[in-house]
Amino acid sequence: MSKTTPEQNKAIVLEAFETLFNKRDYAAAERFWSDRYIQHSAHIAPGREGLFDLIRTAPPMLRYENQLTVAEGDYVIAHGRFSGNGRPAAWIAADIVRIEDGKLAEHWDVLQDETTQAESVSGLPMFGDRFPS
Repeated sequence: MSKTTPEQNKAIVLEAFETLFNKRDYAAAERFWSDRYIQHSAHIAPGREGLFDLIRTAPPMLRYENQLTVAEGDYVIAHGRFSGNGRPAAWIAADIVRIEDGKLAEHWDVLQDETTQAESVSGLPMFGDRFPS
């Protein structure tokens, strides 16, 4: 069993997300997701294939942007935006991933529709330093 550092784990997650969500390179993405991948999201079918199948059916303009990534031990939290998802608003996500043997082994997420400036009670954007156009 190989041990990765928190910094390596952050890099693995970001490269994995870029490969799957933005490049849609499923063959390359297989090297990032464990074949025993455990999916806790209520929006995604079980296993690696459940996630890959979801992305195969997502609109071609789906994009993932990352704003912040933090790691402790084998866990990484990525704060990001999924735009072009075919919904009225982008999703702002906190994806929590457990890394095992250098691969994404387990996933949880918290998703929220991104608000406009008019909808934001705080007056602050949920992602980045600007509201969506």
